[in-house]
Amino acid sequence: MPDLLIELFSEEIPARMQAKAREDLKKLVTDGLVEAGLTYRGAQAFSTPRRLTLAIEALTAESRAVREERKGPATTAPEAALQGFLRSTGLTLDQLEVRDAGKGQAYFAVIEKPGRKAAEIIAEVLEATIRTFPWPKSMRWGSGTLRWVRPLHSILCLLTDDHGSEVVELNIDGIASGDTTRGHRFLSPDSFAVTGFDDYAAKLKRAHVILSSEDRAEHIWHDATNMAFASGLEVVEDKGLLTEVAGLVEWPVVLMGKIDDDFLGLPPEVLQTSMKEHQKFFSCRNPKTGRIEGFITVANNATADHGATILKGNQKVLSARLSDAKFFWENDLRTVDQVGMEGMAAGLANVTFHNKLGSQADRIGRIEALAREIAPLVGAAPDLAAEAARVAKADLQSAMVGEFPELQGTMGVYYARAAGLPEAVANACKAHYQPLGPSDDVPTEPVSVAVALADKIDTLTGFWAIDEKPTGSKDPFALRRAALGVIRLVLMGDLRCNLADLLEHGLDLNVVATAKAGHLGKRQRLKSNFNGVEGEGETLTRFVAFNNGKMIWMPDTEDSVREAWVGGKLVRVRTPSSFEMVKDYEGEEAVAPAGSIAGDLLSFFHDRLKVHLKDQGIRHDVIDACLAMPGNDDLTLLVKRAEALAAFLKTDDGENLLQGFKRANNILTQAEEKDGVEYSFGADPKFAEDATERTLFDALDAAEAAIAPAMKSEDFTAAMSAMAALRAPMDAFFEAVQVNTDNAVVRRNRLNLLSRIRAICLSVADLNRIEG
Repeated sequence: MPDLLIELFSEEIPARMQAKAREDLKKLVTDGLVEAGLTYRGAQAFSTPRRLTLAIEALTAESRAVREERKGPATTAPEAALQGFLRSTGLTLDQLEVRDAGKGQAYFAVIEKPGRKAAEIIAEVLEATIRTFPWPKSMRWGSGTLRWVRPLHSILCLLTDDHGSEVVELNIDGIASGDTTRGHRFLSPDSFAVTGFDDYAAKLKRAHVILSSEDRAEHIWHDATNMAFASGLEVVEDKGLLTEVAGLVEWPVVLMGKIDDDFLGLPPEVLQTSMKEHQKFFSCRNPKTGRIEGFITVANNATADHGATILKGNQKVLSARLSDAKFFWENDLRTVDQVGMEGMAAGLANVTFHNKLGSQADRIGRIEALAREIAPLVGAAPDLAAEAARVAKADLQSAMVGEFPELQGTMGVYYARAAGLPEAVANACKAHYQPLGPSDDVPTEPVSVAVALADKIDTLTGFWAIDEKPTGSKDPFALRRAALGVIRLVLMGDLRCNLADLLEHGLDLNVVATAKAGHLGKRQRLKSNFNGVEGEGETLTRFVAFNNGKMIWMPDTEDSVREAWVGGKLVRVRTPSSFEMVKDYEGEEAVAPAGSIAGDLLSFFHDRLKVHLKDQGIRHDVIDACLAMPGNDDLTLLVKRAEALAAFLKTDDGENLLQGFKRANNILTQAEEKDGVEYSFGADPKFAEDATERTLFDALDAAEAAIAPAMKSEDFTAAMSAMAALRAPMDAFFEAVQVNTDNAVVRRNRLNLLSRIRAICLSVADLNRIEG
């Protein structure tokens, strides 16, 4: 069984495309070969800046012959049906067979496909792969029609077995396949022939090409860490940069340089970001001081002066880049010194957050209001949380963040400290963006938590207010990530809060912003009923909006002082951002749109919570059983209940009690439907006829006495344990007695007893929602 070696040699492939390209090459070729009837033992794909390589081991030498029988139309079918069948099979009428087919005779085609040599199949598959390769971007060159990421120079396609090697012949736009390749562009530019993969890999290494990207990355990291250690420094780990740099070189030569003293005062993050983004340098940190004092660069060439010229050139460019960064840093510090952080943030009034939700300054005002409300819930001082909210996004106006957007938040910490703000306020500038993903750290400082929650709740309620919710796989505003961030902040901080109230507040603020901007979402109506007068938004009113049963109404008047109805209150609008409460709403009740925006958003949170808890091993039906209980907007309480119920159901007592509950509930439900009455009161021990019946009465009394205080104190484990004590008495009861007895009094009493079982169990969780 031969081995197959393919190499597509071109100009430099962008590093960011290489990993996917080698996987695409492997998938397209192997899938095509298998579909054509060939099998193989294993396949490996490789990439360097100038080549994609695929090595397939133990490929079958030819495909097997195939015999296929296909039933066609009946012999009495129209001529058009017959002609269509002939076209699909590639046969003629005299090549078809007529056979009995149930109710009559039909045509049958017997198609025999002989086996094909592997080389023939490989040529077809590889040409189709090259011509349809899914590059993110591709180009044409010369007069040909072939498209490739960069000009394609040569195709190596070789089948090798015990008898030698054979070139698989194909020609694509004048590029003929062969058995030759080239080494490093500068160090070994001559072409050479290969006989198989082992020979290919060995000769490439001698020609200064390390074929494996993993090997190149390991080589870079080994040399970089050794160089840094020798200078008393350590390399700042950056796996993404390491992968990228490994895709830029075929023969990595690691060089180390020193940062000029003029730039050592820059924040470490500035140095790291500038070197990484502009020049793909690794940063070297002094472990004693935390300062970035050196850099690692990786050249693609070994020179006679051991890289001195390369390093000198890089040092010159780096100094220019860092001079720009130093200018930005010093300029921003002067701004903070002159006008403070809030002065720096003033320009955000001219930056649009969203055309329906106002400017960034408007958004900061909403976040401040929310942070004040959240602060007591997380143990933060409201004034401190409000101050942090006002300055948290100030660095968006800084020159440094304008140059390096990825430093937003990070620079805010430095500028807040330079302005002399409290450390908690400074830390919130960065921490309020967190968590950015499921593996990101969750802030724990109370002020940071308050602002982080306010920021995410404002984002969610704002886009819900304008009906810009995620749909399917589309989530352009990262609202799912924001909801998961709120969930993690609440759960990791063990916070107790009514999320629905916070969502209501956020929606109130955002609906005001929507009305001010002159936009009404799909859930908001343009018709009002105000003091008995109905009218359209364009004739009687300027803005009318409904938010979860609350109305905003703004008259169409040219007066400088406008009035508006906000959440059932008459509000006088003096400036675009100043609202004064005047009196209670005395007009007729506004009719809210169907459904509740806040309720819809809370359901979205519950869906995100299900995903979060499912990853922790809690079943969706267990979560549903807890969501059906009161207080489901207290996420901490909800999760504690779900965890206790999940643990309980994993025990034998829990599983058997669940079956007993379902049995009791089924009997009771059927009886109530049949009798047309509700058996929910009046179970009396004096009508008990059996000892198991009296024992169950006693067990229910004990369970009620234990469960009620346990639920009040939110000790769900204790409540589950008390409920588990019902298992044995319930089992004995169902074994010993017949509920639907002929004695009407006893039957009614037993049904009321089952009602007590149902009520006690449902007081802990809605067990009707548990599957099984």
